[in-house]
Amino acid sequence: MSRSPTSSSGGALVVLTGPSGAGKSTLVARAQARLDNLRFSVSYTTRPPREGEQDGVHYHFVAVDDFLRLEADGAFLESALVHGNHYGTHRGQVEAAVARGEIILLDVDVQGARTVRSSGVEATYVFILPPSLESLAARLRGRGTDAADVIDRRLAIAEQEMSEAHTFDHRVVNDDLDRAAEEFVSILARTGSADSTD
Repeated sequence: MSRSPTSSSGGALVVLTGPSGAGKSTLVARAQARLDNLRFSVSYTTRPPREGEQDGVHYHFVAVDDFLRLEADGAFLESALVHGNHYGTHRGQVEAAVARGEIILLDVDVQGARTVRSSGVEATYVFILPPSLESLAARLRGRGTDAADVIDRRLAIAEQEMSEAHTFDHRVVNDDLDRAAEEFVSILARTGSADSTD
């Protein structure tokens, strides 16, 4: 098990993973309403900003050359090329946020979690699981936003990711939203010295 990374001020890095449709966003929203020092890591990216996105808030938008230079210098905990654009998590910014007493959430896939683990940084790893692959399929189809082939591809990826859930420090099964949210908040609160608004 990974050590729980807490600074003297109670900060921590939490690496969050789970398949699309498992309910990560909803659980995070519940946790953010409860924990005053919970923040999302702001990634670096080479893609252009979309309408309404602010530099330093949604992403740090940088040129490809600048990103590659940072990557070559070992500045990123993890980085990936996705649909032709580079994305990365800046080690120094995460460490500074933890030192400020913040609990930093890093939402990545299994491969990204593996990369963070190999970086040597202290982190707590949490995997959000659906009750079953069948229930996940029903959730994805119920959204009505993706074509059947896209859903099939996501389910295949989900099955592969879920097979690695046992390597994570904590596994939260999102079979009941209220119960899962309580479990998730409890994990985060124990990881750092979180200030609850309750």
